[in-house]
Amino acid sequence: MRLLLDTHLLVWWFVDRRIPQRATELIRDPANQLYASAASVWEVAIKAALGKIEVKPDALLAGLRDGGFQELAVSSRHATQVGLLPMHHRDPFDRLLVSQSLCESMSLLTNDRTLAAYGPTVIVAG
Repeated sequence: MRLLLDTHLLVWWFVDRRIPQRATELIRDPANQLYASAASVWEVAIKAALGKIEVKPDALLAGLRDGGFQELAVSSRHATQVGLLPMHHRDPFDRLLVSQSLCESMSLLTNDRTLAAYGPTVIVAG
């Protein structure tokens, strides 16, 4: 399975914070291909600059590479798809991740139950 992790699960995974068992199993499963969106790194960079989180974006990026995650760039197709999504969720980063998962035929792994409204490609881990 191709898995795109949402931002908070990525951060939790790399700062050794407790994450749901289901997420751990899916991330550790060698059959799964793991992806991290450039949008997640961007979100972390913004929140770190605002002092909302204490994660260094460059350290996260290095951890992603070392952890076997493939980077998913943001394309114009992803951006266009965001405008077609129903307004189940207002966070622009989360909406972009949903769009990317739909455009790239991936499952979005999240802990945010609100995102489940976007359909079966969203896996709520907790």
